[in-house]
Amino acid sequence: MPSLILLAALRAIQVADVPPLILQEPTVSKTSIVFRFANDLWSVPREGGAATRLTSSPGAESMPRFSPDGKWIAFSGQYDGNTDVFVMPATGGVPKRLTAHPDAEFVTGWSSDGKSVLYISSALSPTDYTQLFSVSVEGGFPARLPFPAVARATMSPDGTKIAYVPNGKWQQAWKRYRGGQTTPIWIGNLSDSKVKAIPRKNWTDDQPMWIGDSIYYLSDAKGKVGLNRYDLKSGRVSEEVAGTDYEFKTASAGDGVIVLEQVGGIVLFDPKTRQAKRVPITIAGDFPQVRTQFKDLGRRANIRDLSPSGQRVVGTARGFIFTSPVSKGDSRILNETAGVDRSSPAWSPDGKTIAYFSDEKGDYQLVLWDAATGKEQFITVGDRPSMFSNIVWSPDGKKLLFEDISRTLFVFDVATKSSTKVDSLLRRGITALNAKWSPDGTWITYVKDLESSFTAAFLYNVSEKKSTQVTDGLSLVSEPCFDRSGKYLYFAASTDAGFGYELQDISSYLSANVTSNIYGISLRKGAPNPLEPESDEEKTGAAPGEKPAPVKTVVDLDGIQGRTFVLPFPKQSYSSLEPGTPGVLFAIASGTRPTSIEGPTTPPVLHRFSFEGRKVTPWGQGIDEIKTNPDGTKALVSSFGGASVVSTLGPIGGGAPVAVGDLRVKINPLDEWRRLYWLAVKKQKLSFYDPNVHGVDLTQVAKRYEAFLPHLKTRADLNYLFTEVMGEISVGHMFISGGDNGPAGVPSVPGGLLGADFKFENGRYRLTRVFDGERWNPELYAPLAQPGVEAKAGEYLLEVNGKELRDSTDIYEALEAKAGKQVRVKLGPTPDGKGAREVTVLPVADESNLRFRAWSEDNRRRVFEATGGRVGYVHVPDTNVGGWREFMRYYYAQSGMDGMVVDERFNHGGAIADFLVREMIRPQVAGSRTRYGKDWRIPALGVYGPKVMIINEMSGSGGDIFPHMFRFHKAGTIVGKRTWGAMISNYGFSLPDGANISTPDDAMYNPDGTWMIENIGTPPDIEVELDPAMWRLGKDSQVEAAIAEILKQLAQNPKKPIKRPDYPAIPPFKPGG
Repeated sequence: MPSLILLAALRAIQVADVPPLILQEPTVSKTSIVFRFANDLWSVPREGGAATRLTSSPGAESMPRFSPDGKWIAFSGQYDGNTDVFVMPATGGVPKRLTAHPDAEFVTGWSSDGKSVLYISSALSPTDYTQLFSVSVEGGFPARLPFPAVARATMSPDGTKIAYVPNGKWQQAWKRYRGGQTTPIWIGNLSDSKVKAIPRKNWTDDQPMWIGDSIYYLSDAKGKVGLNRYDLKSGRVSEEVAGTDYEFKTASAGDGVIVLEQVGGIVLFDPKTRQAKRVPITIAGDFPQVRTQFKDLGRRANIRDLSPSGQRVVGTARGFIFTSPVSKGDSRILNETAGVDRSSPAWSPDGKTIAYFSDEKGDYQLVLWDAATGKEQFITVGDRPSMFSNIVWSPDGKKLLFEDISRTLFVFDVATKSSTKVDSLLRRGITALNAKWSPDGTWITYVKDLESSFTAAFLYNVSEKKSTQVTDGLSLVSEPCFDRSGKYLYFAASTDAGFGYELQDISSYLSANVTSNIYGISLRKGAPNPLEPESDEEKTGAAPGEKPAPVKTVVDLDGIQGRTFVLPFPKQSYSSLEPGTPGVLFAIASGTRPTSIEGPTTPPVLHRFSFEGRKVTPWGQGIDEIKTNPDGTKALVSSFGGASVVSTLGPIGGGAPVAVGDLRVKINPLDEWRRLYWLAVKKQKLSFYDPNVHGVDLTQVAKRYEAFLPHLKTRADLNYLFTEVMGEISVGHMFISGGDNGPAGVPSVPGGLLGADFKFENGRYRLTRVFDGERWNPELYAPLAQPGVEAKAGEYLLEVNGKELRDSTDIYEALEAKAGKQVRVKLGPTPDGKGAREVTVLPVADESNLRFRAWSEDNRRRVFEATGGRVGYVHVPDTNVGGWREFMRYYYAQSGMDGMVVDERFNHGGAIADFLVREMIRPQVAGSRTRYGKDWRIPALGVYGPKVMIINEMSGSGGDIFPHMFRFHKAGTIVGKRTWGAMISNYGFSLPDGANISTPDDAMYNPDGTWMIENIGTPPDIEVELDPAMWRLGKDSQVEAAIAEILKQLAQNPKKPIKRPDYPAIPPFKPGG
């Protein structure tokens, strides 16, 4: 098998012969190969050589495909902002746009006769699935092909069939993936939509290519992605090209050969000879993203602290530490080496030093920057390599506090350079330690979680190295801090948190606003109550002009909880407590929320309390953070509009936001990208839930791809490498996004949609369905269903703004840029315009929610009608806001029905749906009778008969565990397809240039000690595919299976009526008896 031998050697060729380049999505003709590189299309002769650029739009061009005769290239482009389908001559030229729908459209091939381009889009889909369309090379209205879900497709040579992948994958680079989104290849008849699957087990087959009597495709059946062949006559599958460490990503066929995208290059395979060879390609161009250039740091600036005098502030921007003046002077960057992760800057109380963390020399270290010399001192801290945060200087500047990634609190001694562990959270992610010093630096206060997961305030004696819990643990405590007099400890505590404490459970949605009171503790035994009734008396104390004694914090731990008092703050949710001058406390009250699953509808309010006057006064609105200087006279306040420094001694001043617009730095992108590359690897190794990273040596994996770094041409190329490297971990929830991708591309055009389906008939556009948004949904606007418009299926749409709609006109082009604007349309019962009427409508930019609502309502009605009104239906689109609302809206409204179909297909997850499952298994415990009216069941709201849940491969995360819990609690039967299979949730980390990389760091396991769901998914009890042939006839095979199953269960276990007892007969009273 010569091709296998040759491809095994490609790994060495990758980096030895020609530079490894990220050449993507190649297509091949008789003479040329066209591919995507640096967001443009390039052409090179089939034998290789110097590539020529074909496109140069500011937007991205992708998915090129040669026409069958090799004269044209179809591709997806962003020339007009949206991703549309274009064609251009194979030799280059001005592209012609073929589609105009505002949804993204991605080319997947051509019709066999070369007259139409095939593309995928979710334009008409009510769910996550994309669908297959064809559009004539002459333009006009696209036609949807008769299949419910298509992610990639190729047409048979005779034009009667397609070989296609039905579903997409949320993580294309999840290597060795075996969850529910592994993709089959189906062969479908265009005549009746009946399908036949290419044989496989649970692995991913993708990128089908139809050549003669064979279908070639990529497959990871053996772990690494190789090229397979399916013989249509014999039904046999053979491996043609073995996979290597550098995987094949895409493939396409043309002129009898196959071109493959391999990470780092392009490979040409000849099916006749079964020979594969690397195509040597060189590329030259200007590539502006790799030029050394100045970067504006202002928009990434995050101001973290203020100087002791309040004259300057210190912050971070793109990994740089900077200081900026509050009013006069210039901003300064402390160290201009790019790509370094610096964080948590804090100014020492004497103003001579700024402390921060940096990974410039490898592992993260503490850096002490000397203001006088500008020199940095790097110090290794903590008890192991880690990431660190939250530096807090002691008042005397001799020590500082910090935390590591495990939420372990340390005290660092500046003189001895030693770190002492204070305490650790029991569960990382539950809360923040929020450690603060006492005014004399002898005590530390912080918050810690308890076994109950609730929190308490602790005091740590620095000299004795001993911690003591000082609140009772029966409330949710946060934000402890000392008064600057040293007399009191303040904290916020909630006694009504209950379910509202935000853990992972959807039960937390039951409480809208978790409120707190703010408390104080008198630290010294015998101290008077600071809020005792007032009486005018002669005051004694220091003589005029005499300096007050130095603050000394005395703490009597014995009976300390009994010295707690309530401060007169309003009962609200508080996010920050900060001491001002002695006797003054600031607290930020979070905005109120109408429900627990919605954001605040009112801005946060900063309150100020003073023992002098004993009043709480609103001090500022819209402020998210506050931090005071060492003597409490100045405060750094941050809001959406920026950060300001204000005096704390009176009413809040109108301090202007600190100006950071002069922060600019010169960056060599390739140098920065190299540092970011290794930074991402380091952060992933420190953050991943498994210290062994699933047995993957991530450093060695990164070294394998390191040779690509000098040859990157765009920031997106770096994300491509991140995806490949992190994909080797083989874990769900591994997503990469963002980063400094240079100037924005072409602005998007808002489009314009009418909320309707059309077909082209009698030379006109005819309405086949008008979506009305189910009129009780005020958030859904249906343009053609509004009063005064009232369009109906069967009517013709004849004109838009006076322009006739004919076969040469794409209706979506006629509505382009019309979203939210008044548009005159002509509607009529006949194609000739007789009896037509003209109305004004407001097109919408997105009609996906209209389509989803119609889909779910169609399913509900079908279940209701097929069961004679006995069974209800509810769709749960996620385990977050949407799913909560749908369950509350539909489940209880169908109380009393004999059974319920719970559809969690396309569930995008969120929280753990404990409450939803608990409601479904809740039994009837009683009946209730009043004098008049019908009896009811107790609990009154609920469905007490059988339940059937529908699942599919596009349900994941919270959508994985929802059916798992449904099965665990024996709530009912599950039908459909296995779910995604990702139960290691993520919090992620950011890189200095704004990129975000997931860190799956919270893995769930079963009570029996086995890992659950990850890379497997939750399987159904009854497996049912979404049958394309049934879909073509207007039926959903999975819904029909659920109906059949629940009717079977109702027949076996009919609903039992409430059995009311006879009224009691009380014997008459007998005197003396």
